[in-house]
Amino acid sequence: MRRNSRTAVARDRVVIRFAGDSGDGMQLTGDRFTSETAAFGNDLSTLPNFPAEIRAPAGTLPGVSSFQLHFANYDILTPGDQPDVLVAMNPAALKANIVDLPPGAVLIVNTDEFTTRNLTKVGYEANPLGDESLSDFQVHEVAMATLTKGALEETGLSKKDAERAKNMFALGLLTWILTSGKPQERAVGHLAAQAEYASLTTAINHALTTAQPVLARAIPGRGTP
Repeated sequence: MRRNSRTAVARDRVVIRFAGDSGDGMQLTGDRFTSETAAFGNDLSTLPNFPAEIRAPAGTLPGVSSFQLHFANYDILTPGDQPDVLVAMNPAALKANIVDLPPGAVLIVNTDEFTTRNLTKVGYEANPLGDESLSDFQVHEVAMATLTKGALEETGLSKKDAERAKNMFALGLLTWILTSGKPQERAVGHLAAQAEYASLTTAINHALTTAQPVLARAIPGRGTP
């Protein structure tokens, strides 16, 4: 497959938001990305946003969970207002958060969840990925669940358990887009960790080899040269 040619665009600040069902691991994903960001010496502020209802039905607007992170190479005081990058794991996450996206923002969508049933749940009459309603944004369609399950076929995990690692795929994708980096090599001692690491590296390999253009924002940390 062809490797993307791209130029990293230096930015002094970026706001990202992970959004999905409460069971999609958005809080964990945001926490992991926060840790990676802090390791680069950047200042940061976070805004976890939990569902309005306890155990809301999957794929519905009341069940959307999100995690917003604002990081910069200077001191910041707020988690930011409008996200530069939104990761939407399903139609509910997209509909609940699209109003906050400014024109030109990056929108990464898990296409596996954009089924007729899931679209109907949140009131979409047509798939927004197939019309012009998202034309103001830089949309990147990625079959996160499919790619994650494919990467974990040899681990012995069931398809259901393997799909749960798609949040780590999203983390890997954002790690590459925003830092041009790879997860730090480490010893992996149990199956769950192996699944997470495989999902991370699969996402980065996908970003490197996909024909889609990918925005890169490199933020030099205050503790880095």
